[in-house]
Amino acid sequence: MTEEIIIAGFGGQGVLSMGKILAYSGIMQDQEVSWMPSYGPEMRGGTANVTVILSDDRISSPYLKVFDTAIILNQQSMDKFEESVKPGGILLYEPNGISHHPKRTDINIYQIEANKLSTEMGNKKIFNMVVMGAFLKIKPIVELENVIEGLKKSLPERYHDLIPLNKEAITKGMESVTPYMAEQVAN
Repeated sequence: MTEEIIIAGFGGQGVLSMGKILAYSGIMQDQEVSWMPSYGPEMRGGTANVTVILSDDRISSPYLKVFDTAIILNQQSMDKFEESVKPGGILLYEPNGISHHPKRTDINIYQIEANKLSTEMGNKKIFNMVVMGAFLKIKPIVELENVIEGLKKSLPERYHDLIPLNKEAITKGMESVTPYMAEQVAN
């Protein structure tokens, strides 16, 4: 099993953290892991993305042009990465702020309203864990207990009291992800 993932959005949405938690989870499952972040100098508000590869075999290169899964959190990332999903792959996106929804019909597309759900749960900082839950529902490539351990490793200890809320956010994402059908455009 090899899973090649791109997670992309604005800085401050937890893009890099989500990738790091997936990477930690893979390590705890004795997988080969690659975590390659990319972000602009502006950090919060600028674009950020991370490539994560989880594999049972050695990873030859962390640099990818096509992905099994794209997790898209803003329009700029949709414009840049929608076409980079392999046919038959998965595109998971947060529709808030997306003006041009995905159009491809050769991939599996899902939506998660993480912005709305994290607001309803009373803490916008759990946005990325709602998205993580949606992804794990679609593709359970890492075990939930390893994700929680990954959270403990990536969160500073002063925030460990938020781990139960993050776990609840993951569960909410798992329950709330929905398939999206790209409209077929008549030629």
